[in-house]
Amino acid sequence: MISIRRKPQDEMLTRLSRVQEAARQGAGRAQEGASAMAERMMPAAQDQLMVVRGWSAPRLRMAARYVETGLAPRVSAFLGDVAQRVEPPKAKPRRGAMMAMMGMVAAAGMAGIVLTKRDAMRDMAGGSGEHGEAVSADSMTVSGSDVDGQVHSPH
Repeated sequence: MISIRRKPQDEMLTRLSRVQEAARQGAGRAQEGASAMAERMMPAAQDQLMVVRGWSAPRLRMAARYVETGLAPRVSAFLGDVAQRVEPPKAKPRRGAMMAMMGMVAAAGMAGIVLTKRDAMRDMAGGSGEHGEAVSADSMTVSGSDVDGQVHSPH
């Protein structure tokens, strides 16, 4: 039967100290046993580690080659296609603006031709230049250019 009476404090402390001592001894023996086991197993574990490393190294090399020659070009092509699809279309030059520019250039050219022809017609009809000077036959050659090949206006 169990006694409900309180046991003296000293007796409890001695039991506690005995349990603590037993635990320390057990832990020390477990550590010694683990060390001994590790010393016995270490050569075998190192051998197994070398076997595993020997098996995995060629497979890692094959994986690296596959990524470099097979996977990377595919990923690169895929990313290039996606970038091309995502990129906004380039703005095309507006045709109306280009046609307007060409029209302006053509109009300026025509105006120059008309003014040149009008001045030439006036000079031929009037016989005098803008300042009322008479144009002599000596001032122009037959071809309309000087001796050095430069063309001069008749006034």
